[in-house]
Amino acid sequence: MQETSERRPLGRTLLKATALGLGTTAIGGLYSATSDAAAFETMEAAWDLGIRLFDTAPQYGNGMAEQRLGAFLKTKPRDSYVLCTKVGRLLRLPQEPQGEDAYYKGTPPERPVFDFSYDGVMTSVEESLRRLGLDSIDVLHIHDPDAHYAQAMDGAYKALDKLRSEGQISAVGAGMNQSEMLVEFARDGVFDCFLLAGRYTLLEQGALDELLPLCVDKQISIIIGGVYNSGLLANPGAGAKFNYQEADKALIDRALELERVCLRHDVPLKAAAIQFPTLHPAVASVLSGARSRDEIVENNALLRHPIPAAMWDDLRSFGLISPQAPTA
Repeated sequence: MQETSERRPLGRTLLKATALGLGTTAIGGLYSATSDAAAFETMEAAWDLGIRLFDTAPQYGNGMAEQRLGAFLKTKPRDSYVLCTKVGRLLRLPQEPQGEDAYYKGTPPERPVFDFSYDGVMTSVEESLRRLGLDSIDVLHIHDPDAHYAQAMDGAYKALDKLRSEGQISAVGAGMNQSEMLVEFARDGVFDCFLLAGRYTLLEQGALDELLPLCVDKQISIIIGGVYNSGLLANPGAGAKFNYQEADKALIDRALELERVCLRHDVPLKAAAIQFPTLHPAVASVLSGARSRDEIVENNALLRHPIPAAMWDDLRSFGLISPQAPTA
């Protein structure tokens, strides 16, 4: 069981992240439009629960998530929260009219354009600050540079390292849906934290092989996203998603077996899913991508749900979690 407001350091920085953070894809309109009123109600509920880590990006809602989050945080003391956003995408109007965004609904007309260059990143930071309406950002992540590693290191990393050295930001990170490239970043640069989405969960623990031990050794903190693996660990069954795609039968069967073991111990699968990553010493926080007040309140309760050690033992003995996964 974790306390939402429990603070853990982010790398070697002076920043401290709460055990539960708020991700802003949903309030940016991921999959369905969200009103300003619902977005602000969600953020206020998160604040009331003690959440002080907020993660956003230009891509989320094509700028709308940053705008909404910034408007909310302007009402709060600046030294009381940690703000993370990302670089690697510039928002630009398409030369020709485009249809509705495939992922984000009810958003501004701009669309993200990849740019991991030094100048592009400096421009991205200036534009994010304008959208946020704030004077500073705490953490800047290089955002999903999967096919752009060289430019990300030669351009984006050098820009962020300069901003850190000048005290304009406190932490340099990278946010990805894979662990392999984060290993490369950890070896080739000086990073404070990583946002790892979907790759260290109750369902998938490949990050244990290299990334997480390396991060412990180098004092790089991990922020975990995607604890429910696109919904499969929230509601396993036919039609469930995994990695934003239809989950195959083998994955659904594994999720259902995880749920059966959890329920034998009176633990909801979602409670096990949200708490499991927090037990690794490299992990500073998990993000809740809540769309509503009810969702963030539920995730807070799940993070605090008592889980007996015997449940973790059973999951390990049945081969459902890695023998190397910390569970205490």
